[in-house]
Amino acid sequence: SATEKPVLINNIADAEAFVSGAEVAVIGFFQDPQSPEAEQFRLAAGQVPEVPFGLSSSAAVLSHYGASANTVALFRTVDNDRRDLDMNNREVDAKKLTRFVRINELRLVTEYDPVTAIGVMQSSVQFNLLLITDKMSPKHPERMRKFRAAAELYKGKILFILLDSNLKSNERVLSYFQLKKSQLPALAIFHTPDDEHDVLTVDEISIERVQDFCNRFLQ
Repeated sequence: SATEKPVLINNIADAEAFVSGAEVAVIGFFQDPQSPEAEQFRLAAGQVPEVPFGLSSSAAVLSHYGASANTVALFRTVDNDRRDLDMNNREVDAKKLTRFVRINELRLVTEYDPVTAIGVMQSSVQFNLLLITDKMSPKHPERMRKFRAAAELYKGKILFILLDSNLKSNERVLSYFQLKKSQLPALAIFHTPDDEHDVLTVDEISIERVQDFCNRFLQ
């Protein structure tokens, strides 16, 4: 049977294990687990299958996280950040809640699209490293494995982003970095406060190459 979503969280130890067990985790803090807000939360949980949702009505857990009732908190390990959404506002429904999660679910490697772009812009991490590549390429899984391994080394310092060159909506990013599809794959690093950036076209991705490129730019 499908795993029950959301997971009921009854104590602080369970809550901490739940948060540390995923790149992105969401907890709904509800005094009344049968309230209309909690019902909307359950609906949203069903719409975002790849993100774990937990629900807690334990006073100890709410107080441990400094959360007021009817608050949804999203925790992410990539920049050790937490985003809260107040559900006491009657306007907040499952659809708004799903969008809140989609915008804020930054991962070790976040795939860039118009929704995740908002979360990337709002992150406190000011350096972004883009892997601009064709996701349909047979070499893609291996490139991603190395890119993810490199991302582990820069957690909290650089956001690692995958940009699929096949998506029409990504064409302007290519033109911003003055890249043609024939030059891909490429790495592009970007410092958000001043638009300072650097581009490296690569025949293949290696962890060392990514490190060299990042370290040079950071220096």
